[in-house]
Amino acid sequence: MGEVLDGEPPGGVHHVVVVTHRPKPEGWDPAAPFHFVDGVEAAAGDVGGQVLDAGLVDEVRMDVVPVAFGSGKRYFGSVHAQHLLEEPDVVIQGNRVLHLGYRVRR
Repeated sequence: MGEVLDGEPPGGVHHVVVVTHRPKPEGWDPAAPFHFVDGVEAAAGDVGGQVLDAGLVDEVRMDVVPVAFGSGKRYFGSVHAQHLLEEPDVVIQGNRVLHLGYRVRR
């Protein structure tokens, strides 16, 4: 999930949904702005693609970690058109994680 400094996610994001089948870590601060859900449907389902298609996404942030999955869900679900992103304007090197932020090109 990346580094957390004083309960705050990197890059100033104040609402993070964590999709995992694992429980919250032991001693997790309930005031931290992370919401744990047990599946992508509970987190967003196809909402990511819908809001991107509707032009409601201004910025995309992602964390890259050294894990390769053999299958999975698309990051945005279904999208009905190509959406271009600008060059990354946020690049934070963490401990085995790279935090990236891209503005959506209009």
